[in-house]
Amino acid sequence: MMHHRNPAFAAAIALTLGLGLSACGNFNKDTANRSLYSVHQPVVETSSFALDLAAGSGGLPMPEQRRLADWVEALDAGAGDRLTIDGLVLSDAVRADVSAIIGRRGLVLSDAAPVTTGGIAPGAVRVTLTRAKAHVPGCPEWGERRGTPGSTTSTNYGCAVNGNLAAMVADPQHLLEGAKDTGNTVVMTSNKAIEAYRGETNTGVGGLPALATSEGN
Repeated sequence: MMHHRNPAFAAAIALTLGLGLSACGNFNKDTANRSLYSVHQPVVETSSFALDLAAGSGGLPMPEQRRLADWVEALDAGAGDRLTIDGLVLSDAVRADVSAIIGRRGLVLSDAAPVTTGGIAPGAVRVTLTRAKAHVPGCPEWGERRGTPGSTTSTNYGCAVNGNLAAMVADPQHLLEGAKDTGNTVVMTSNKAIEAYRGETNTGVGGLPALATSEGN
């Protein structure tokens, strides 16, 4: 008896074999992640912006104060941004004027070393805003849609958690060096809540109120 080949059936088998070989072809045992750690980690990138202002021993002139206020607003300075000040004419009055202007946006001058590029002219101060941004490069990674051969960790593993962490952290610099000088604040806040709870009068001290009862038809 002669068997006639079905072209459609043969094509389906060829396609199935091709998909299987393709899935195996995506697996590289030399670069496979056999640990439980994600290869996708947050990366912090920083950029700096500088503004030179004319200053004197009495502080910043009013036109320079307006320039600084407009500059900070144009950069939309906010949480996570660090501002430093540098210059030869760096009096307490100048520092106070700068602090007052940036304080309107909830910012304070950082104690970190100023980031300067180029020389500062005599009689001027330079305000530098350093902005950090965190992101996870290479995510999402859907290269292994058909599973992970060899029981290795998926290439997309960690993208969701680390991506959310990078997006939600208030100050990306904390991913590099952690938050500093926050221990006392946390302890004081906790103690305040505990003391308020302990100092509150117990609700059962006064006893139960006497209620008059009457019978009616």
